[in-house]
Amino acid sequence: MNKPMNKIEKLIDELCPDGVEFRKFGEVGKVSMCKRIFKNQTSSMGQIPFYKIGTFGKQPDAFISAEIFNDYRNRFSFPKKGDVLLSASGTIGRRVVYDGEPAYFQDSNIIWLEHDESVVLNKFLYHIYEIVEWQTEGGTIQRLYNDNFKKIKIPIPPLPIQQEIVKILDTFTTLEAELEAELEARKKQYKYYRDELLTFGDDVEWKTLGEIGTLIRGNGLQKKDFVESGVGCIHYGQIYTYYGTHAKKTKTFVSSVLAKKLKKAQKGDVLISGVSENIEDVCKPLAWLGDEICISGDMFAFRHNQNTKFIAYLLQTTDFQKYKERYAQGAKVTRVKADRILGHKIPIPPLSEQERIVTILDKFDALVNDISVGLPAELNARRKQYEYYRDKLLSFKAVNC
Repeated sequence: MNKPMNKIEKLIDELCPDGVEFRKFGEVGKVSMCKRIFKNQTSSMGQIPFYKIGTFGKQPDAFISAEIFNDYRNRFSFPKKGDVLLSASGTIGRRVVYDGEPAYFQDSNIIWLEHDESVVLNKFLYHIYEIVEWQTEGGTIQRLYNDNFKKIKIPIPPLPIQQEIVKILDTFTTLEAELEAELEARKKQYKYYRDELLTFGDDVEWKTLGEIGTLIRGNGLQKKDFVESGVGCIHYGQIYTYYGTHAKKTKTFVSSVLAKKLKKAQKGDVLISGVSENIEDVCKPLAWLGDEICISGDMFAFRHNQNTKFIAYLLQTTDFQKYKERYAQGAKVTRVKADRILGHKIPIPPLSEQERIVTILDKFDALVNDISVGLPAELNARRKQYEYYRDKLLSFKAVNC
């Protein structure tokens, strides 16, 4: 990669010897969004996918009629093919390139920048969005407001420089996309065999989660409380953004002073996210195998007398997915109440059988979720390469050309 890097450095020296111009998003273009769609205008099946913040970049679970789509697309703001759509609620800065296929997007939660591509390329913006420090507001669910978005400054090098940078970075993102597609296919296989192994009949005893354990609700912990070292802690959002099926070390810590005030999870608990932006991630389980840690609000520690990993695998199954879909509440924030979680019935085979199943599933789980081996490891390595070159290529001296 030295030659392409050298080529860009030479271009910058030639075209911008004194540095690169920085401009605010609000100076580059106009913040746009789709017209608001109300719940009574959607259905679970239909003609045109309607992407809410929770399904943005995933599979839609709501649809609108072609009549509404054609009317709104013609009368109100609508993205052009190639525009980079951006999440402005919850997980800020998720990006989806609009492919031009019929689809509609959830008003102010999903935005894009209407701009002139002779000034800044969409593909260049796609990479820039990853390094932006978003100025957000809000509590449990963060928001990126238009005024904050418009004030953010970004580098705007001449188009030849943008084109060369995009060419290099796209080689990494293309490879990433191919690896992700292959990994997704493996995950589907894994889910199929997991559901098969965890399917039981009447010959096995069935009990509700409430009959075999209790839920301990977390409290108080916020992301701003994290410190470099101290007492291990887990925030509810980390369960579905950072951790896999099981863990014994935390990513984050709190001070010993704060730790005294917080609820704890202990070895053997199954940690459960109580809230999310979507159905898929709410109630995601994490088998905790380490020492005592602190837990945040909007999550639970399920304390029980069964095999911890076995319970965690059961709470990943299609059966539990369907169960929580029936009881999930909320539009922008999805929750499942504690009593509903405890009301879910699961099979309780002997502990020896639980251990046998866990041993099999652990091998499959490692292949699709462990970033130290196989496809996840290769994908992680490519991602780090991309981030290295992205940061190198998008670091400019802020002086007008």
